Amino acid sequence: MSAAILLAVFPAGSGAAKVTPKEYRVKAVFLFHFAQFVDWPERAFTGPDQNLVIGVLGADPFGDYLDQVVRGEKKRDRPIAVKRFARPEEIESCHILFLAGSEDRDLERNLGGMKDKGVLTVGETDRFTRSGGMVRFFTQGTRIRVKVNLEAVHAADLVVSSKLLRLADIVPPGAKAP
Repeated sequence: MSAAILLAVFPAGSGAAKVTPKEYRVKAVFLFHFAQFVDWPERAFTGPDQNLVIGVLGADPFGDYLDQVVRGEKKRDRPIAVKRFARPEEIESCHILFLAGSEDRDLERNLGGMKDKGVLTVGETDRFTRSGGMVRFFTQGTRIRVKVNLEAVHAADLVVSSKLLRLADIVPPGAKAP
């Protein structure tokens, strides 16, 4: 194996670094953009200096790529930070929560714990929006798309920009669509 290939697979000083699959690189960028195109009520923040937190619940598919995407970024004057949680009980402050596929078995409980907290919930399993999740990633051909459950978004008192909604499939009100 040539040195260039080894460095591409195992960057210098990283040991056996985990490479984030392209799918999760795209999803990480989406999560960053959600921060830019969603507005939270002031009560979702403890103060004017609090970070806007993107959380990952469960097995993290992003590696450090999500951290790289948001490093140095802000939403208005709020720095954007990434936190990882093993259990929903650990979540004290979070504004966007990606529920990893590993959390699908407890999906309803995990989503129920986020109600009334002003958290934009994001997932990727087929039943995510049916279970009350707000934004679901899905693949159409070779593209990653999003489906938005506006009922759940409005119930959390969040406002999603029309710029984001133009790119999304909208779950019809009252629908039990995947």
